[in-house]
Amino acid sequence: MARALRWDVIIGLLLVAVFAGGALGSPSFATADNLSFALGDLGEIALIALAMTMLVVAAEVDLSVASVLGLSSALVGALWDAGLAIETIIPLVVLIGAVCGLVNGLLVTRLGLPSLAVTIGTLALYRGLAYVVLGDRAVAGFPPGYVSAAVDDVPGTFVPYPVALFVLLAVVVAVVLHATGFGRALFAIGAQEQAAFFAGIRVKRIKLALFVISGTVAAFAGVVFTLRYGSARADNGLGVELAVIAAVLLGGVDFDGGKGTLGGVIAGVLLIGLLRNLLMLNDVSTEIQSIVTGLLLIVSVLTPRLISLLKPVRTGTSALKGIP
Repeated sequence: MARALRWDVIIGLLLVAVFAGGALGSPSFATADNLSFALGDLGEIALIALAMTMLVVAAEVDLSVASVLGLSSALVGALWDAGLAIETIIPLVVLIGAVCGLVNGLLVTRLGLPSLAVTIGTLALYRGLAYVVLGDRAVAGFPPGYVSAAVDDVPGTFVPYPVALFVLLAVVVAVVLHATGFGRALFAIGAQEQAAFFAGIRVKRIKLALFVISGTVAAFAGVVFTLRYGSARADNGLGVELAVIAAVLLGGVDFDGGKGTLGGVIAGVLLIGLLRNLLMLNDVSTEIQSIVTGLLLIVSVLTPRLISLLKPVRTGTSALKGIP
């Protein structure tokens, strides 16, 4: 019974219910073309959510991911416009994303600043740099082969290539997070950082690595985003950080760290993606979609808190039953 009431299991069941409701309520929802579009539309969110999950488990957060995505997109456009080959641009941009993550990590681990404040600051900084790099221009005309790789499905399926990459990376992250000493260290850091330090865990080094991973993945997501839309812009990815955080928290990862499963996060990502797709099929505006995402974020934070507050009440009631 306890397992059946776990939050990540509840989200999984809710995902099944939303899919069934969408399939029954809209004839175009469960088609291969629409599912391919829905999965492709959340590809970048899903990729960034993998790195964000590890960060939040360790009781940190990176709100600059969308700005790193936008900076990555702007750099792709500017470097392509300057005549560099796409094979050179992609690793260079991903490296710059790693540097952005390194800056975040150094500010948090070496200066002891809170990650929430640091990444709010770098959110503005990196987005501003994106406008410095590319301005208000849009750059297009990228190699058709790379554009196809960002939008086409794996042959014989309705799964886009970026989502297939996400699945492979999710397997790796799941093993690391739930079946290795490194993963146990992340949960220990999130649960009690000081105790983890005295247990011999290199807390600062691990957190620094997590921020570098976050920046690297966000930059790669920016490359995918740019190629998928065929347009490099400084404002690409606006609001992505909200969807990522909502998916991670909705999946049951505790914002205070130390708790959560990757399976719940994947269910949260898919739930948000399917809800957004259903709203689009019903011609709901992007503003309303943002409101729904914000409400899901509030629910994902509030509900587990209420459950944890009610547990002592239920325990106390059960104990009183044995008292004459």
